[in-house]
Amino acid sequence: MALRTRTSWVEKLRPDLEPKVVADPKRRATLLVPTPLVVAAELCRVKRGRLITPSALRERLARRFGADATCPLTTGIFLHILAGAAEEQLRAGRRPVGPYWRVVDERGFLNAKWAPGPERQAEHLRREGHRIERAGAKRRLRVVDHGA
Repeated sequence: MALRTRTSWVEKLRPDLEPKVVADPKRRATLLVPTPLVVAAELCRVKRGRLITPSALRERLARRFGADATCPLTTGIFLHILAGAAEEQLRAGRRPVGPYWRVVDERGFLNAKWAPGPERQAEHLRREGHRIERAGAKRRLRVVDHGA
């Protein structure tokens, strides 16, 4: 999958944004609306060789900001942006904003929709010692030893 966009992925990190905790009247709860850099900072806490699921990431963010939950839509969008930005930074010889590759779904599958694609995510995971296989009806890539 191509990494090309009109705006660079790094520009989409939007350091000017601030996270917000807002009322969620449907659930009578509070909801964290994170920023790309807040999501990246939480990903940086995931140690090399470890994995995290999007739901666990959202739970950690909500706790960190004192909210009941974290917005799944914006978190998903920001993970996509982080993947593209990290790859741009790596290509430029810089340290990536966050290890997006450590995020896998609850069954260990890699995200096929992120800008760099699952093959690139698998490369990073293999370097960290994970074993990857093709699985499922669509033969998607999955971490065998995920324990996520």
